[in-house]
Amino acid sequence: MSDALLNALAEALAGLVTAVETSDEDTLDRDTAVKWLESSGRALSRLGHGDRRTLDGLFRAAALREPPGPRRDGLLTVPAGLRLDDAHLVRDDHAPLALDEEAGVARCEETRLALDDGAHLALVDAVAEWAGRYEDTVGDADPATPVPTCPGWTLGDLTRHLGTVHGWAEHLVTARPATRVRAGDLPLDPPADPSAYPGWFAARAQGFTAAARTADPAAPVWSPGADPSVRHYPRHLLAETVVHLADAEIALTGSARPLDPGTAAAALDHFLTTAPYIPWIAEPLAHLDRDGAVLRLAARDSGAVWTLVLGGGGFTWSRSGTGAEPTASVTADAGELLLLLHRRYAPDDPRFTRTGDRDLLDDWLAASAL
Repeated sequence: MSDALLNALAEALAGLVTAVETSDEDTLDRDTAVKWLESSGRALSRLGHGDRRTLDGLFRAAALREPPGPRRDGLLTVPAGLRLDDAHLVRDDHAPLALDEEAGVARCEETRLALDDGAHLALVDAVAEWAGRYEDTVGDADPATPVPTCPGWTLGDLTRHLGTVHGWAEHLVTARPATRVRAGDLPLDPPADPSAYPGWFAARAQGFTAAARTADPAAPVWSPGADPSVRHYPRHLLAETVVHLADAEIALTGSARPLDPGTAAAALDHFLTTAPYIPWIAEPLAHLDRDGAVLRLAARDSGAVWTLVLGGGGFTWSRSGTGAEPTASVTADAGELLLLLHRRYAPDDPRFTRTGDRDLLDDWLAASAL
């Protein structure tokens, strides 16, 4: 299904749900409205996590195409009402929406927002921690050191790039534009002397975390992924910082320190969720001609499993080890799997245990290279 058709369907469904939610009893009786919304919510709650997040992003993108006003505000409430975002954490999948039980809905929404805020702030704290580790790692290093995992780059180039990403993200969560803003169009003012890059990076990272801590995680903003809201950016910055810290460690010592499984899993989830929205990944994946092939990634340090199913001009994924027999599988620690997907480690590295069709793994890595 084309992106245009998906966007059109999401916009039509979001508009229908908004009309149902806001109709008065003279137009649509309340019992019928609740029944329609309950049945839609239950059907959509059976989607996998990845599909739910994709549809959430499509709804929010549809809302952002509307001019500011009541219709746009209504469209932005649809993903929460249909349990496409974090609302499934506080509602039973088969619980009714109970739109006429205003007190119950209000308490549920307050709980959802509290959980959303807590998760957002925890991610912001993680970004600050990993940015500090990066600064400590490169602070006294020679900026001319080559970075083998980023061919043609030096450590100075890497630090300037990462500082630019943090400064760009700070602008986005602060200004919250509805359309794309390129980092090159912002006055981020990197210093002329590469030896000053670590301090400049630290200031950019602190600027991002300060802005993100005070921002509403659900506030709409353009993003290069499935979720056009502020909460996209701590996830994005955590993944960027973790992977580029590994680049710096490999450049300076020949190997990256182990990642804790939770951080690695969050970064891997983010990569898989965002990949379909990155043109230079989505396009090659659409032409792999491996419909139905299943690639399974298993983390031996945590037991987490990611199952990727190719087909339909792309892929779907879930955090599950059940379902179809994998065409190919890879087992390693979660951090090693993350760095494999980012091409920092080669699949022949002895840290990986591989089974099944090796060509599938090679084809995936070639198509999804950043």
